[in-house]
Amino acid sequence: MRRVSWVLLAAVLCFTLVLSGCGGKKDAEGVIKDLAKVADQLEGEKGAYQGKGVMTINTGSTPQQYEVEVWYQAPSYYRISLTNGQKDLTQIVLRNDEGVFVLTPSLNKSFRFKSDWPENQGQVYLYQTMLGSILSDSTRQFAEIEDAYVFEVAANYHSHALVRQKIWLAKDNYSPKQIQVSDSEAKVVVDVRFSDFTFDTNLTKDSFDTNRNLSAMNEENKDVMAEVGEDGKPVAQGDPAGEQPGTAAEPAAAQHLGAFGIIEPSYTPAGVVSKGIQEMANSEDHAVILRYDGVYQYTIMESRPLDRAVSLAPGQVIDLGFTVALLTGDEQQTLTWTTEGVEYRITSGNLPASEMVQIAASMHGQSGK
Repeated sequence: MRRVSWVLLAAVLCFTLVLSGCGGKKDAEGVIKDLAKVADQLEGEKGAYQGKGVMTINTGSTPQQYEVEVWYQAPSYYRISLTNGQKDLTQIVLRNDEGVFVLTPSLNKSFRFKSDWPENQGQVYLYQTMLGSILSDSTRQFAEIEDAYVFEVAANYHSHALVRQKIWLAKDNYSPKQIQVSDSEAKVVVDVRFSDFTFDTNLTKDSFDTNRNLSAMNEENKDVMAEVGEDGKPVAQGDPAGEQPGTAAEPAAAQHLGAFGIIEPSYTPAGVVSKGIQEMANSEDHAVILRYDGVYQYTIMESRPLDRAVSLAPGQVIDLGFTVALLTGDEQQTLTWTTEGVEYRITSGNLPASEMVQIAASMHGQSGK
C-alpha cells in the first residue's frame, strides 16, 4: 500500500509540473527572455541568417505575390531579393560598407544611396524587425499552438494604415514561420510565409559585395549599369564610345516599352480631390502629371525614362513592400520609386510621408488606363 501511495504521489507531482509549465514548456515570460537573447546573438560577431518565402500584398485590385529571399550577416550587411513570378521581375536591395544599393536587372541599372537602412525602419520580412516588435510591445498578446508561439503586437511601419501584426515563431529555435500585417479593419494587407530559415549560415562579407552580386546578373545588363553616388549625383561610367561623364547608356529593353497609360491611386486622403491629369505632349518618356488639392496639395508624376541616371538628392530609403523608395527634401518632399519600368514621384509641401506611402501602395499592381 505504501508503494502504491508513492506511485500515486509521483503521478500527481508530474501532472502538477506539466500544468505549471515545467518540464520543457515555456510561458510568455520565458519565451520573451529567450527572444531577447536571440536578438543579442544576432548583433554579435557571428550573427547571421538566411530565409526565403512568399509575400502576398493585398493593396491593389488583385493580390500580388513575391518570392522573398533575405540574407543577413553581422554587423550590418543585408541582401534582399524580391521577385514577382507573375511578371518575371526581380529587384535586389543590398547593404554593405559602400552604402545601400538598389539593383534592378530589368532596367539594367544600379543605384546607390547614403542611408542607414534598414536601421530604425520597419521591414516586414526582416527577422530583427519581428523581434523588435515583439520585445518593445508591453501589450503584446501571446498564444501557443502545436508547433509555434504566436504573438500579436502593434505594427510600426511607415504607413498608418498598418496597425497590427501577427507573428508565428517555431518552438524549436524561434525561427519565423509566418507574419501577417493588418489594417484598422483587421484586413490582412501583407502576408509573409517562410518556407526556409537558417541561422549561423556560411555567408561571408563577399556575399554582400556589390560587384559580386552584379556579376550574377546577365553580363549584357552589367555593362549598362548606371550608378547614383552618395551625393545623389550620377557616377561617371567612362563609356569608350564617347559618352559624356555622368550619363548612362540607354538600356536596350527600354527603347521598345512605349506608353504605359495612366495609373491612378485607389487611395486618396480625406479632404483631397483630383484636379485633373496632364499628359506631357511629345514626351519621350511618356510622362503624365496627376494633380490633387484640398487638405493636402500634391502631384504625382509618372514616366518611363530611357535614361535612369538621374540626379537624386540624398534621402531616406523607405520600404514599400514590393520595392523600395527614396524620400527626399525638407520643406517640399518627394517620394520616388520604380516598378515595371515606370518611375513614380509624389511631390508635396504638406503631405505626410505616411500618406505618401499609402498612396504608393494603392497604385501597386494597377494597369494603366
